Amino acid sequence: MYFDPWLHRALRLKAAETDRSISDLVNEAVKAVLAEDADDLEAFEVRDQDTDYAFEEVVKDLKRRGKL
Repeated sequence: MYFDPWLHRALRLKAAETDRSISDLVNEAVKAVLAEDADDLEAFEVRDQDTDYAFEEVVKDLKRRGKL
């Protein structure tokens, strides 16, 4: 795996400061990104089950209820 020189330098410094390897830091970062993706996918699945409403219906309902 290759990093931009400035990024590799930052990783080396972070690894030295935290007494961890660059590999550990990269693995942790990748796991965090994948966990975020998993959360997003779960949220999409939940929203897929929501009822869809036409914009016009929502506006008419708001007006009917005196919100507009």
